[in-house]
Amino acid sequence: MSIEVGSKLQGKVTGITKFGAFVQLPEGSTGLVHISEVADNYVKDINDHLTVGDEVEVKVLNVEKDGKIGLSIRKAKDNPPPQTQYRPRPQRQGDFRQKGPRSGGQPPVENFEAKMARFLKDSEERISTLKRQTDSRRGGRGGRRG
Repeated sequence: MSIEVGSKLQGKVTGITKFGAFVQLPEGSTGLVHISEVADNYVKDINDHLTVGDEVEVKVLNVEKDGKIGLSIRKAKDNPPPQTQYRPRPQRQGDFRQKGPRSGGQPPVENFEAKMARFLKDSEERISTLKRQTDSRRGGRGGRRG
């Protein structure tokens, strides 16, 4: 049986480093299981999951021209990846994302001139409010003269 990408093989852990584990495969070749391919969750220390001499099932991820073999323990497991639960976001007041014809949540369609007029009005109101606040902090128009 040759080593092909996608095949699952039994192997024996022969060495452990901080970045992964070396696994001896049946035909005498050795491959590397990167630390990110050891378990489905985050692995800080590979020694918590593997020790030298462990028998593991691995999946061949890649075989490079220079003979390096990339392996995965987590992809060799038959269990499907956990599905995330979908929770719809609660609707907020004024959230106009509802679909459908006139669902009550959509804003009325405005032309460019109406949008621009509304923007200018809002902008002038904000500027006048800002001027009033800064003038009151400075002591009004002209300030104190003494």
